[in-house]
Amino acid sequence: MPGLLRGIARTAIIAGTASSVAGRVQRHQARKFADRDAETAADRERAYEEQMAPQGGYGEPAPPPPAPAATGQADMISQLKQLAELRDQGILTDDEFAAQKAKILG
Repeated sequence: MPGLLRGIARTAIIAGTASSVAGRVQRHQARKFADRDAETAADRERAYEEQMAPQGGYGEPAPPPPAPAATGQADMISQLKQLAELRDQGILTDDEFAAQKAKILG
């Protein structure tokens, strides 16, 4: 009988030690994952704040776009003539000319 009790005691000690070690490992992993999750959340928050910063931040409306300069009819015609000259000289392509023309004409 003493051999049987010794075996039971040894098994209990081994099981207790294994349980203790497993508990420590589990707590360590939980701490590690919590730290990692906190870092991920902080990174996402920073990225969101950086993304929102150029738009005026939280609750602030974005600044209005600048108003187009008031151009008279004569000014538009002179700009179109300059663009046509640049296109004729080969400085601007037809696509670039069309884009600038559309920009001038609104």
